[in-house]
Amino acid sequence: MLSLGWFSTGRGPGSRGLLSYAMDAIHRGELDARIAYVFCNREPGEHTGSDQFMALARGYGLPLVTFSTNRFRRERGARVSQLRTERDREILDRLAPYRVDLCVLAGYMLIVSGEMCSRLPMINLHPALPGGPTGAWQEVIWKLIEQRAAETGAMVHLVTESLDQGPAITYSSFPITGPAYDPLWASVNGQSVDALKATEGEELPLFKAIRAEGVRRERPLLLETLVSLAQRRINVEGQRVVDGQGAPLPPLCLNAQVERCLSQRIGSQ
Repeated sequence: MLSLGWFSTGRGPGSRGLLSYAMDAIHRGELDARIAYVFCNREPGEHTGSDQFMALARGYGLPLVTFSTNRFRRERGARVSQLRTERDREILDRLAPYRVDLCVLAGYMLIVSGEMCSRLPMINLHPALPGGPTGAWQEVIWKLIEQRAAETGAMVHLVTESLDQGPAITYSSFPITGPAYDPLWASVNGQSVDALKATEGEELPLFKAIRAEGVRRERPLLLETLVSLAQRRINVEGQRVVDGQGAPLPPLCLNAQVERCLSQRIGSQ
């Protein structure tokens, strides 16, 4: 059985949805894993979204560890980048009683330090393909529009000091051209990203369409990745992704598995 630490800032429904998706799969017997603890870098009363996330974790009976990184920063009176290692040592101290095989960053809005990367095996869900744009999902979508990209997707990768650039473990892709997208691309022809941000912003139909299609795939991609790890088809050794014999593995395309999950969900509605 795979033992997991679950990290999240818990800002909104996306974070709650990822946790619920994993817990439902565990309860159905689809994922041979247990969540040993949930860590949230906010404390109760700090934000409505994180309060709801913490209530969800408690409702599942999961051990909850909290530490307000905002309060920590204010008390130290320095920039986040100057405090990253010290902050993560505080977090690691709180997590010391727990032993896990893997930590999952699922809506965790902090850049982790090199020390934390070296002490905890961590994976992250990133809303772009291997080699694609880095940054928050909003930045990724604007970069895709700027590049006039033909496809995008999401990946699960190992967490390293290089933001969003650790070795990719799995990915799922989808086209952003074709009958559903071509009219949306036509509507932005000749307009710069800066102009689009200033006028419609995230209400831009093309922006919203890319986001919606990506979100649909994030939960099944993370789940299918965890299933592959639990079944030891993929293994994490330090900063390497290897097979059962220790040989290096390229990123695994999970398009078929993700699409199957999506079709089964539609069929059950």
